Amino acid sequence: MDDGDRRALDLVKELVHRLLSTSPPSATADSHQSTTLNPNPIIPSDQQYHQALRYAIRILSSRMTPSIAADESAMVESIKRRLATQGKSSDALTFADVYTKFSLKTGQGSVRNKWAVLYLLKTVSEDRKIQKYQSTSVEPNGFLSSALSGGLPELVGSESNRNFGLRNDCSKVLNNVQGYTDNSKDSRGLVGKLGKMEKGYSDGSLSDDFQSLNCVGDNSRVLRGKGEVGKGWSGGVLMVSKDPENLRDMAYKEFVNLSKEENEVSEDVLVRDVLYACQGIDGKYVKYDKNEDGYVLPDWMKVPRATRSVVRKLCELGWLFRKVKGYISDSMNQFPAQDVGTVGQAFCAALQDELSEYYKLLAVLEGQAMNPIPLGSESACSGSYMSLRRLSVWFAEPIVKMRLMAVLVDNCKSLKGGAMAGAIHMHAQHGDPLVNDFMKRLLRRVCSPLFEMVRRWVLEGELEDIFAEFFIVSQPVKDESLWREGYRLHAAMLPAFISQSLAKQILRTGKSINFLRVCCDDRGWADAATEAATAVGTTTTRGSLGYGETDALESLVTEAAKRIDKHLLELMHKRYKFKEHCLAIKRYLLLGQGDFVQYLMDIVGPELSEPANTISSFKLATLLESAITSSNAQYDGCDIRSRLRVKMMPHKTGDRGWDVFSLEYDAGVPLNTIFTESIMTRYIRVFNFLWKLRRVEHALTGTWKTMKPNCITSHFFSKLPQAVKLQLILTSRKCQVLWDEMNHFVSNLQYYIMFEVLEVSWSNLVKEMELSKDLDDLLAAHEKYLFSILEKSLLGERSQELNKTLFVLFDLILRFRSLADRLYEGINELQSRTSETSTNSGDKVKSRGKSNDKTSEPGSWLGEGRKALTQRAGEFLKNMGNDMDVIGKDYTTIFEGFISQLPVQQHIDLKFLMFRLNFTEFYSQIQPSTRGKLF
Repeated sequence: MDDGDRRALDLVKELVHRLLSTSPPSATADSHQSTTLNPNPIIPSDQQYHQALRYAIRILSSRMTPSIAADESAMVESIKRRLATQGKSSDALTFADVYTKFSLKTGQGSVRNKWAVLYLLKTVSEDRKIQKYQSTSVEPNGFLSSALSGGLPELVGSESNRNFGLRNDCSKVLNNVQGYTDNSKDSRGLVGKLGKMEKGYSDGSLSDDFQSLNCVGDNSRVLRGKGEVGKGWSGGVLMVSKDPENLRDMAYKEFVNLSKEENEVSEDVLVRDVLYACQGIDGKYVKYDKNEDGYVLPDWMKVPRATRSVVRKLCELGWLFRKVKGYISDSMNQFPAQDVGTVGQAFCAALQDELSEYYKLLAVLEGQAMNPIPLGSESACSGSYMSLRRLSVWFAEPIVKMRLMAVLVDNCKSLKGGAMAGAIHMHAQHGDPLVNDFMKRLLRRVCSPLFEMVRRWVLEGELEDIFAEFFIVSQPVKDESLWREGYRLHAAMLPAFISQSLAKQILRTGKSINFLRVCCDDRGWADAATEAATAVGTTTTRGSLGYGETDALESLVTEAAKRIDKHLLELMHKRYKFKEHCLAIKRYLLLGQGDFVQYLMDIVGPELSEPANTISSFKLATLLESAITSSNAQYDGCDIRSRLRVKMMPHKTGDRGWDVFSLEYDAGVPLNTIFTESIMTRYIRVFNFLWKLRRVEHALTGTWKTMKPNCITSHFFSKLPQAVKLQLILTSRKCQVLWDEMNHFVSNLQYYIMFEVLEVSWSNLVKEMELSKDLDDLLAAHEKYLFSILEKSLLGERSQELNKTLFVLFDLILRFRSLADRLYEGINELQSRTSETSTNSGDKVKSRGKSNDKTSEPGSWLGEGRKALTQRAGEFLKNMGNDMDVIGKDYTTIFEGFISQLPVQQHIDLKFLMFRLNFTEFYSQIQPSTRGKLF
């Protein structure tokens, strides 16, 4: 041992003596002098000295690594608090006073790192308490004592180990220290000198005190590498190291060795196989099992149950990936099949983007998996490596996303277009922000084709739906049916984030553009669409709308619809004069132009009395033109007059011209969108009803002209026999009363139709036309107008029985007209016959011989004598009276049924007809039996 080593050892011994004695001992002659200064020095025993020396070597040969941050004030407070809690308040005050002086000392010779000194003192204090606890309670254990002492190597042995020599035990300790310091660049100082002192021990040059130093640990478990105890090891040796983590590394090595004995496969291999499985690839041990429907470890492999469970849980991500990847592959292989569509393609692209991010994560994890799993040192634990537990943390977020994608894939397999977007939207209603953000990002991609279809339809009127994905469906129709039948909503393709009302508005906006472009040949809608997009702050370019912008979409649709519908209505009213054409139909088809109708009925009456199959439609067209030019209709525009035409209805055998004659109005494009073929058919129904009503009214007027009571003069009555005169008066009175009743009914019915029905309905139509905001409102107003006319005119579905009764009454009135014509024709013939001279009597006798008893036919008895004439006249008048009674009785019975049905009709306006017909309550008071006696 050289002088430096001996001096280091002497310094250690000197330090121990200073700490154990009130005055330090001296090896020279000055020791006696020092002793005289302190007459009662405290001399420690050999055992105390040896223990203190071993403890000092233990501290100086190790390097304590602090586990807390360097905070001097916190350390001082911790020491004072510990002293106070132990009941040593005076010591705490003393420590505070000493620390104040210690902290104020600065300059040369002062301690710079005061916190380290405080930490050392606190650690030594805690270590001494632990040793005291071990000596009184449990058998010392090298590894445990080292761990509890904050990293100080355990050198203080039990009593059973103190018989071992210093040479053997210290050489083992120093060999371990030397093995550690070979790989350390900063292992100098006291540890190196202790190594030299070990050589001095072999020469026997150390003092007896130091030779008796016992460096043997207790009988604790030996830390070994392969499990083989080295030669000369007795009871185990604890390693002395300046790095307190060496012990932890040794413990982890032992744990690894034990794990290798229990596992056939290392964790590194399992991590790599799990990463392969998460990419849908079979690993060396982890493979896909069709029966289990998942990635599993083989049953024969010796793996702990916990590890097998973790692997199975982690491989769920691979199973989900396999499902999502399979859906994408199948869909892309089928595209552009009709069952995939553009929305399905966008969905697959969005899923593929998410898988790309997933691939990036797996690449990072595979890079970390290439690093070996460390044994537990602090530097290694903070490094980049991958274990099954770390995989569980890394896979927490990807597995949530992959589960969600798998659920979407299962729900969307049989869906496409708007239905697919709606199904995905339902899963976006989630409270988890991660899921919500993920779904919104996915839906922005999925709904992009759908919103592009909406944009093009609303702003351009174009419907690009090759795969039938849009919620608006078109079908080829004629121009006049474009608005009503050309486009419709497909409810199955309507996504949930677009309301029904918004979808209808979208449909109408695109229909308006197509109607303007196809039927009206107008391009003004383009400017209106551009103005609408500018007004809401968006553009007309692709991609201006997307998912999550429903409010912007609704604003754009509302603004575009308002402007385009306004332009369309202005076009219908100003260019195509919709209101003027409605008025023309009212005047001509609904017989509102009185002078025209009266003149037309007068000039076509003789022609329409002929059989229907003998009437020429060209002649009727000429008569119609004559009626127009002879009435105020001539002042209407040429465009309106040219649209009015004669139409002959299909006729049967025996039909007259009155039964098949009607007028039609050709509205033309684009008005035929409103005045469709079915609408015009209903107008013709109303015309036929009104035409027959006018014919009946015209017939009664003609009957009144024929009756002319003043034509039968008093001198004519005076020449007739009393019996014939009485019969003539009675028959004429029956005819007059029946005509009055029929005329009352027809006049009130006609007034009701013309004023209560047509005029009121027209007034309502004009008001609703002014309030209409789009073409649908205009169509609805016109439909309501026509429906009101049909219902109030007893032509509706609920008034069929009443309508049949009404037409029977019309037929009875026309029969009465024929009977009255025959009656007054016979009376006129009787009057003219009585005024003839007697020279014609011979001719009358011959005529009577050829009469064949046709007494009821006028003119059959003109050639008879005066007596025979009187007899024949009486018989004729009696027969006519009987016929009049039959018609009157039938009319009364049928009219009574008609009156009784009016109060039960659902339409309230029919009560006004009842009120007009029974204004004097005549039909309410008279009994049916009494009513028949009038005739």
